[in-house]
Amino acid sequence: MTNILEATSFGATSTTDDVLSGVNLNGKRILVTGVSAGLGVETARSLAAHGAQVVGAARDLNKAKAATEQVRKDAAANGGSFELVELDLANLKSVRACAERLLAKGDAFDVVIANAGVMATPFGHTADGFETQFGTNHLGHFVLVNRIASLIRDGGRLINLSSAGHRYANVDLEDPKFEHTPYEPFVAYGRSKTANILFAVAFDRRHRSRGVRAAAVHPGGIQTELSRYVDPGRLEKIVEQINQQLAAEGKPAFKLKTVPQGAATSVWAAVVALADEIGARYCENCHVGETVPDDATITAVSEGVREYALDAKTAEALWKKSEEMVGESF
Repeated sequence: MTNILEATSFGATSTTDDVLSGVNLNGKRILVTGVSAGLGVETARSLAAHGAQVVGAARDLNKAKAATEQVRKDAAANGGSFELVELDLANLKSVRACAERLLAKGDAFDVVIANAGVMATPFGHTADGFETQFGTNHLGHFVLVNRIASLIRDGGRLINLSSAGHRYANVDLEDPKFEHTPYEPFVAYGRSKTANILFAVAFDRRHRSRGVRAAAVHPGGIQTELSRYVDPGRLEKIVEQINQQLAAEGKPAFKLKTVPQGAATSVWAAVVALADEIGARYCENCHVGETVPDDATITAVSEGVREYALDAKTAEALWKKSEEMVGESF
């Protein structure tokens, strides 16, 4: 006889359909950013296919419209709905306009999934002069989510997409724009992904009194448009190093996840996991990740979250610095 716990527990190979099996999201309203490719499209599709009213945000609405045809079909077939809103996270004017539109409409959200992001970009700046990755991945979402926080229903959730890439670097609040530090694409990516976790920690502290919980998730290694800036040779080298480490530990070779497997942790944390289980935590492979010491030697595919990424004091310092940078207090 199958152990009930085994039958209902999920892991690295679970898909969105696995974690949402038997789940009815009728009447739930969910915002997902970054619905023009990859994880965002699958996250929106799986939720709408289970009856949710999904609002998808994207910078390029034409691209998003083409990419989400299946989302609309699955929504229509299962009592869900899907609509698009324009959002360029690298431009605070666009972020604020998107927030204003949502606030003017006034419809509440049960969940906000801050999925959009960029990875390992060449050195550059957003429209507001922030380093591209920190500005897009963290500050854009920081302003959007805080501006629409009143729309998140009591008992709702915020899910921030982070990454195991947070291990590359803690946030640098003295030099967030790389004005005094040599720019390294993966260090900048690491800082922004750590910021996504710390933002969830600080947001959770501010809103848990009304039952709103926030968590960060790592989707796993997936081949999506996110890696478009990374030299394929470098990616191959990283995978080669990972496999050497795994072989030395007597473990099987690293395998990329499919997109439905990658999006599974997002939807699990958003609508399946217990709120108190995931609040102010980092989740991966459809479970809450273990905390590992900052100096622990871990492979790129080891599980776990660095202690610095969950540090409450750093989370508060980042919140304050972010407010200074965007010129707005929340």
